[in-house]
Amino acid sequence: MALKLEEKTRFVEKTETRQVSRWSNRFIWAAIFQGLAATLLTIPIIWPSTGLFGITVSPAVAMVIASGSAGTWYTVGYLTYVMVGVIAVGLTALFYYNFEVSQSKPYRGVSNVFAWIHLVLMNVGVAAACYMLMYGGYFAERALLPTTVGGLGQTELWVHINILSGLESPIAIAIAIAGVGVIAGGIGYILNYFRR
Repeated sequence: MALKLEEKTRFVEKTETRQVSRWSNRFIWAAIFQGLAATLLTIPIIWPSTGLFGITVSPAVAMVIASGSAGTWYTVGYLTYVMVGVIAVGLTALFYYNFEVSQSKPYRGVSNVFAWIHLVLMNVGVAAACYMLMYGGYFAERALLPTTVGGLGQTELWVHINILSGLESPIAIAIAIAGVGVIAGGIGYILNYFRR
């Protein structure tokens, strides 16, 4: 009987111990912030013509997406933002939780620096690349649509020269920034894993 009571006491002590992962919390907050931004980006898609606070959007974002062509840039940017900017950032928190709580290896020193680089560059790079894709997709497709539906009636050549060609390098740079952040996170994982 005494042994069972002792086992129960040990179990209660373990469950009452609060284990916190600073880095997991930071990535969760980043995912929450990115999720809020994704929600705000969704409003003009599902609220055609009259957007948030009665602001008229012409042509509607939904029309740009449905038109395809250059509007595909918008779709790719939006979906990538939801998958990487929100979901992947949230899931990254699990890696940090695993190290800091499950393996009892909190980040410190150089691995802590790499974790900061991971958090900042991944979030900034993904958001910048996706916003530029959405911006380019909306305004390029708007330029292609006929004037009768709120477009500019331009040609594809005009759109590529005047809108899309100016975005290719900045988007590539933003993707590279996000990639550097992810690589820094991987280096931080490895350093933390082999730390004694």
